[in-house]
Amino acid sequence: MKIYEKAPAKINLLLDVKRKREDGFHEVEMIMTMVDLADRLEMEELPRDTIIISSQAGYIPLDEKNLAFQAARLIKDRYNVRKGVYIHLDKKIPVAAGLAGGSSDAAATLRGLNRLWQLGISEEELCTLGAELGSDVPFCVTGGTAIARGRGEKLERISNPPQCWVILAKPPINVSTADVYGKLRAAELKHHPSTSDMLGAIESGSFGGVCTYLGNVLETVTLQLHPEVLQLKEIMQRLGADGVLMSGSGPTVFGLVSKEAKVSRIYNGLRGFCKEVYVVRMLT
Repeated sequence: MKIYEKAPAKINLLLDVKRKREDGFHEVEMIMTMVDLADRLEMEELPRDTIIISSQAGYIPLDEKNLAFQAARLIKDRYNVRKGVYIHLDKKIPVAAGLAGGSSDAAATLRGLNRLWQLGISEEELCTLGAELGSDVPFCVTGGTAIARGRGEKLERISNPPQCWVILAKPPINVSTADVYGKLRAAELKHHPSTSDMLGAIESGSFGGVCTYLGNVLETVTLQLHPEVLQLKEIMQRLGADGVLMSGSGPTVFGLVSKEAKVSRIYNGLRGFCKEVYVVRMLT
């Protein structure tokens, strides 16, 4: 039997950092939603007790450095599964891009192996497992739209934002999330985006409000380290995107666009600046 799972990318409509915690992590408050750019995973049981991962992408690790591998090992160890699994990962989400591609792959692996091996693990338990793998994994397990607090593992489901086009553009650089958080001085942040204002805009279905209240405090670090990300934001705004923000720790920038007529102009304008440009919809 084969099991198939989709692993969508996420974007941060809002990312705030409240403080650095005693455990070394940062206390965050984020509003995240998913877009229709996705990796696809195919899982098949193996008779021998092993984990094998393959992918058409030549640039990702296929061993224990891979989050899908770590998720498979975690679920096998925790639930005493003595069977093996072969996972093929069809990679579409750019890596190290601020789109939670690895986290979504891990979440899809947890969901898929729960079905493959008929383990009967609740979604809540899967989220708890996912939190051991990474801060974005619990959100990727549940999907939808949510406010994430704590390290990102405390989730509050909310309404989906109004439907629109999302244009994603990733410059040809990789950004380390750990480096960005390491350089962030949370206590010195002068401006914090308003979760309550963004939530109000989403709940009332105001596309203009969502665009107005976009905010990401990690831009204060990434845009200084990588001026090309700022340049990409400025180009997207100049081309007419209604709301523009960096997702996660970057370097991917997304633009929200309400009118389809604008989409091709923005897409073509960005393609002159970077090769990795995607036009998708929000998953609602």
